[in-house]
Amino acid sequence: MTLAMSLAAALALCALTGAASAEPGPPKTYRNPILNAPGAADPTVIRYKGLYYLYPTLDSRGYDVWTSKDLVNWTPRGKCYTDARGGVWAPDVFYNARGDKRFYLYYTADNPKGGKLVGVAVADGPLGPFVDKGVLVEGAIDAHLVRDDDGKCYLYYVMLPGGFRIMVSPMADLLTLTGEPRLCIKPELPWERADGEVTEGPWMIKRKGVFYLMYSGSGAMGPDYAIGYATSKSPLGPFVKHPGNPIAHRGGGIYGPGHHCVVAGPDKRLWLVYHQKNTDRRDWDRFLAIDPLWFDDQGVIHARLSRGTDEPAP
Repeated sequence: MTLAMSLAAALALCALTGAASAEPGPPKTYRNPILNAPGAADPTVIRYKGLYYLYPTLDSRGYDVWTSKDLVNWTPRGKCYTDARGGVWAPDVFYNARGDKRFYLYYTADNPKGGKLVGVAVADGPLGPFVDKGVLVEGAIDAHLVRDDDGKCYLYYVMLPGGFRIMVSPMADLLTLTGEPRLCIKPELPWERADGEVTEGPWMIKRKGVFYLMYSGSGAMGPDYAIGYATSKSPLGPFVKHPGNPIAHRGGGIYGPGHHCVVAGPDKRLWLVYHQKNTDRRDWDRFLAIDPLWFDDQGVIHARLSRGTDEPAP
């Protein structure tokens, strides 16, 4: 074989190899649970510089962080906040992109005077360490900070005295409440009262001028914990509950889905990040899951839940 023939054969082989490698591989999938952290619950996720940051309830002493590029494969990054008061639950993290470029952690912790409280801590980066800046609301849990298109900020949270009522307070800045709090919703419907009278875990989505206040109802220890939503034309309400609630609930081997956040995936679709219970017992045996969430042509939210099955990945 001449040198020219050898070169031609090599080029042909390279072309064939390249063509074979260019063929698409099998579709990417995920399977719930998505995180190897038993007992994790109440997740919040933000995306910063192309990376997702996940903050769940875990050991009640503080918050751990995981990172991911795809919402499926998560890497533990250690503690970002600790609190000697204990009872640390349900974090919410907000990146102040329009201002000081810092990260604001709205936490729940035990109140030394009794009950619970919501406070705020600040960090220069999403991995922390977050430094406590003080208490915002006593007798409250489950804070969620929202900035509207006009730059105004609102804090949603759950007041425990009077029975798990979701409230909203305008913010003078990211560290300071202002004005009178307003009632958004309270537990009234049978599904919200299946195991205790509870409306909690607020999460806000704004779409086409409508504010969708998503929330969880019934007691989080039970298998009937579920997700619904209410809508308003204003971040301060009044809110009207969706007649098709709950939109995510037990069934098909899924128990107690709830306390979620919503984030856009790498596929540009919306994804529900939430927890499920392992069994139908009343306990805190929970795990983290993701599943698709979408709006139909009428502006109604839908979700499709899964557990232990291979599903198309974000």
